[in-house]
Amino acid sequence: MKDNHAPIYDASTLGYPKMLVLGLQHTFAMFGATVLVPILTGLDVSTTLLMAGLGTLLFHLLTKGKVPAFLGSSFAFLGGYAAVAPLIDGAPNHEMLPYAGGGVFCAGVVYVILSGFIKGFGAKRVMRFFPPVVTGPIIISIGLILAPTAIANCQTNWILALVAMVTIIVFNIWGRGMLKIIPIILGVVASYIAAIAMGEVDLSSIGTKAVLATPQITLMKFDVSAIITIMPIALATMMEHIGDISAIGATTGSNYISKPGLHRTLLGDGLATCLSAAFGGPANTTYGENTGVLALTKVYDPRVIRIAACFAIAISFFPQIGYIISSVPGGTIGGVSLILYGMISAIGIRNVVENQVDFTKSRNTIIAALILVCALGFTSTGGISFKLFGAAINLSGLAIAAIVGIFANAILPGNDYEFEEDDTKERFRTFNI
Repeated sequence: MKDNHAPIYDASTLGYPKMLVLGLQHTFAMFGATVLVPILTGLDVSTTLLMAGLGTLLFHLLTKGKVPAFLGSSFAFLGGYAAVAPLIDGAPNHEMLPYAGGGVFCAGVVYVILSGFIKGFGAKRVMRFFPPVVTGPIIISIGLILAPTAIANCQTNWILALVAMVTIIVFNIWGRGMLKIIPIILGVVASYIAAIAMGEVDLSSIGTKAVLATPQITLMKFDVSAIITIMPIALATMMEHIGDISAIGATTGSNYISKPGLHRTLLGDGLATCLSAAFGGPANTTYGENTGVLALTKVYDPRVIRIAACFAIAISFFPQIGYIISSVPGGTIGGVSLILYGMISAIGIRNVVENQVDFTKSRNTIIAALILVCALGFTSTGGISFKLFGAAINLSGLAIAAIVGIFANAILPGNDYEFEEDDTKERFRTFNI
């Protein structure tokens, strides 16, 4: 058996049955957050899962199959949906949702346009504005911003949360063989069994769900007002995209900004969002939950993520399976999330340490301080809302922190960072495209 303490870049060495289990683990990690967005907006859950799976596969195709990223539902666009297609007495606004989809599609096009600029001018010029002193604190902030959600879920049932956490920790530290690299699944299963014993799981309605059903496809429509309202959100989410790609790179030890290139990751994210919005799904984004799984298991093979995408597609056609997964109690989800979100922040700390960011320099300390305080502070107050050319725009705490960090790094003296082209080995198999 391969030494599971070492990173695994080729999961086929474990055997394909085990790869399927690893893929299922990533599916569990993304499921809760991915289905929450359609619940909050009125979009169809099955369609959302279908588009998350297809969007992830499209992203992997465009990034040459090198980046182990899963694309799930983006929470950044919730304000846009609320403005264009608000729920009516808690029910979906079927009349306006297609127009919101058109606005999200145009937001995806913004990604594509920026991807072209980066391809033309080169990542080196762009990444001068994103040195480790900026990306490291941003990565740390991603985990810390998500932390309250994990705690809120834990508070629904701390016993189930502790069962999940203890199981994950025990198997990840003392487990052997395959058990060491599937701690998330083991944590979910152990906590779920405890929930059944405590009477916390209700599957009484499973008989009302169809065994097989086609996801509801709703074609997008275009409206100038909806486009103006939603499209500018992309300017904020692109900052988050760079932070997420940096986090994945810091986790796996690979420079994805250079290879396959930031232009490719932006293109993949943008076109995945366009595809989803065109057929009734939400905007897609790279998922921190799955980055946490990468850090915990040290299995970095992108094919495992593609297996997870296939599971998401399959689940979208089997409502009963989706119902069972969605029945996992909040306490269980909280226990798993608490560890995964903490892993993301730990990745950011490691990124700063490994790049030897010198915090004896006042400029570096100031930049990191501004990013952390802005990220957490503005998130707690709901960000900043303003109007631009008549369109309502809301900048999240993370987007504000990224903008402030980039600006501070650009104007403060002593910026000697030079982005280095990737000289790492080609570790992953690629698609033939």
